[in-house]
Amino acid sequence: MSAEVITAHAAAASNWAPYLGTGIAVAGAAIGAGIAVAYVGAAALAAMSERPELFGRAMVIVGLAEGIAIYGLIIGIILIGKA
Repeated sequence: MSAEVITAHAAAASNWAPYLGTGIAVAGAAIGAGIAVAYVGAAALAAMSERPELFGRAMVIVGLAEGIAIYGLIIGIILIGKA
């Protein structure tokens, strides 16, 4: 292999930190959002079983919990853009 190819491979191999950070950000946000939606969704269904008029408020709160995953995805896109 030529020196240019070896240098290119070494440069590509040393640029792993943004990708690791992206994976951690997206995975952490997705896990956190899943846990949040599980608890909030269960509580929202329990509240709606007693008072059906709470549907709109419950869906807004579940949507806020899902927003956590979107924030992690945005941070991941920003980190990939910095690479």
